Amino acid sequence: MLKVTGSYDRRERFCDGMTRRNVLNIGTLAALGTAGGWSLPSILKASESSGSLRSPKSVIMIYLVGGPPHQDMFDLKPHAPKEIAGPWRPISTNVPGIEICEALPNLARMADKYTIIRSLVGNQADHDAIQVFNGRDPKKIKPSGGWPQFGSMVSRVQGAATPLAPPFVSLCYQCSHGPYNEPGPGFLGTTHAPFRPMGPTRDDMVLNGVSLERLQDRRALLKSVDQLRRDVDATMTMTGMDAFTEQAMGLLTSSRLAEALDISKEDPRTIERYGTGDPKVFIDENGAPRVPQSMLVARRLIEAGVRVVTLNYSKWDWHGGSYNTIFNREKEDFPIFDKCLSALIEDLHERGLSDDCAVVVWGEFGRTPIISSQVGRDHWPQVNFAFLAGGRMKHGQVIGATDRIAGEAVARPVTWGEVYSTLFHHLGIRTDTTTIADNNGRPQYLVEDGGKVLPELV
Repeated sequence: MLKVTGSYDRRERFCDGMTRRNVLNIGTLAALGTAGGWSLPSILKASESSGSLRSPKSVIMIYLVGGPPHQDMFDLKPHAPKEIAGPWRPISTNVPGIEICEALPNLARMADKYTIIRSLVGNQADHDAIQVFNGRDPKKIKPSGGWPQFGSMVSRVQGAATPLAPPFVSLCYQCSHGPYNEPGPGFLGTTHAPFRPMGPTRDDMVLNGVSLERLQDRRALLKSVDQLRRDVDATMTMTGMDAFTEQAMGLLTSSRLAEALDISKEDPRTIERYGTGDPKVFIDENGAPRVPQSMLVARRLIEAGVRVVTLNYSKWDWHGGSYNTIFNREKEDFPIFDKCLSALIEDLHERGLSDDCAVVVWGEFGRTPIISSQVGRDHWPQVNFAFLAGGRMKHGQVIGATDRIAGEAVARPVTWGEVYSTLFHHLGIRTDTTTIADNNGRPQYLVEDGGKVLPELV
């Protein structure tokens, strides 16, 4: 039986939890492969020849779990007192006048390909991923069901770009600290939830016992689909087909998504450029694994036609314990992060994807200017940074500025709504006119407080 996460009618459930409607719909969809002379391979071949499988406009969102230190990465203050400046020195980039941390030399060589926002304001003060994924302050009033995250809104407004890939895939690992986890689809419901191939939710990709690993075996897959057809009453129609079920069936009857997730098919030299990490090793137990290859998988998913890919990377809440001091952890984390993020940006350019794919990197807040011997740099909602690449934006610049201790924005404060409006604009979605209906039927705008597109970038 195809097992997917989705909405269903509780009145018609079978003993295994599936509804008659979903079973019939899946079977009818499978039967389409033989109806009217159209087989699945012929449909895929037609899509390929028509050019519909080319990468659409897309976004990769990278969440640095726990709040990365802006003044140790992209907004150094070398002339501040030592208890504020820290041990790192700035280095020049390939763009005159822009400096970043000396521990990020690969990124320094490609500053013309990205933009640093040093003045992101309006941050919430807690370890909470919600604002990262939907741009809204979690303490403000929200509609019934909650605000959808970015990928869910894109799914609702634009849908899938190709029948062979979902509009939204999450590569986020489940963190034991609940607030670190990305929010759900909110009032849009499970139809617009992300497809999750990571961790325990790999069960979403099971069809009659055919797992993600066995999806490479086309004969086993076809045998499973044939059995599914025989199990279904062929006289029933497609009336009321559930969108999520239809999407899942399409994914599982094509190897395109499975191949995108399988980096063993990638050139080993490319894998080495990104680096690899152990997905079972969670940083500080409650953070996310430090898995550089997630960025490579994200690029592969974008190539497969996914519109939005989200991922969480490592744990950036560095204080407490004898070794877990901020500068020990920075010395460990910065070089790995520098390697994988620069590889992603280079890879997108080399493969001709950088105009169509925008990359955004950020965390939930900034860090305190003063370094404490007990907690390192603590939570600091007054100012934060955002890193943007690709998307045919005007790069090679810094937007905004902070004061002499990187504690407050003193020039061009930027809101979360403005960054999100810019990302929506890249996808071709107007945030000044586009709305989605909440559970009460009220139209809701996509961004908070009427955020406008950043004119510096578009």
